[in-house]
Amino acid sequence: MPIIDSQVHAYEANTLQRPWATVPNWPPHVTGDEMVAAMDAVGVDGAIMISPFATYRYDASYAEEVARRHPTRMAIVKPVDPDDENVADVIAKWKETQGAVGIRIFLREEEKRGADHPGLDRICKAAVQHDLPLNFLFWGRVDEGMQIIDRHPETRFIVDHLGILQPRVPPAPAEPWADLPKILDLAKRPNAVIKISGACTLSREPYPFPDIWDPLKRIFDAWGFERCLWGTDWTRAFAVVNYENAVTPFLETKTLSDSERAMLMGGACAKAYGWSPSKSS
Repeated sequence: MPIIDSQVHAYEANTLQRPWATVPNWPPHVTGDEMVAAMDAVGVDGAIMISPFATYRYDASYAEEVARRHPTRMAIVKPVDPDDENVADVIAKWKETQGAVGIRIFLREEEKRGADHPGLDRICKAAVQHDLPLNFLFWGRVDEGMQIIDRHPETRFIVDHLGILQPRVPPAPAEPWADLPKILDLAKRPNAVIKISGACTLSREPYPFPDIWDPLKRIFDAWGFERCLWGTDWTRAFAVVNYENAVTPFLETKTLSDSERAMLMGGACAKAYGWSPSKSS
């Protein structure tokens, strides 16, 4: 079974031709070509490239370029704007885009929208209409995120980053897994799967991050491996862990059987997005 990273970000250097919206603490560029090279170096067959909101906001034109250049290695997800009254039309157009496999929304402290924002409901309904999974980042606001998931039982949600707030710089918080009980309860929602992405950033121990496995086991037990999508969250995790060190603990841990590893590191992602890579490019 192929190894698929459920969340990576790729982007060009900050230029006048394609300016960044903000300047995060990431490398000056990680192009699609560079991302594929990093994947090749550690044996990752494919990835879901999430158009990076930090740099490009709702403009996914660079993601589209990457998908055209690496169609057998990268599929793409676009953030969509709840404040856009025509967002359903945007989603309809995205559905027809080469390599597009999903859309994304946010509910976090940086965005001041409430869980009752009508644009969020509009997007959830359009995701159903156009048969696209909806990636949902709501770390730090889990209760409100669950309200939206419960309100839209027909929408296929992919919960970003374990649903747990992750650091952009080390060290991990004193209680990195404080929201774990809520995430275990969230597993009761049959219309949701969860990304095991960025998990290494929650470790309070050095590589290979042995303290992540006990809480992750509780997530695996609650959600089932067929609903857990491994990922690195590279490059957001850049200042905390490098790409190789975000991959190899999952390849080498003895806590997973071969069948569990295959489902976690590829099978569940292929099922959730309806996409698998091939290494012909």
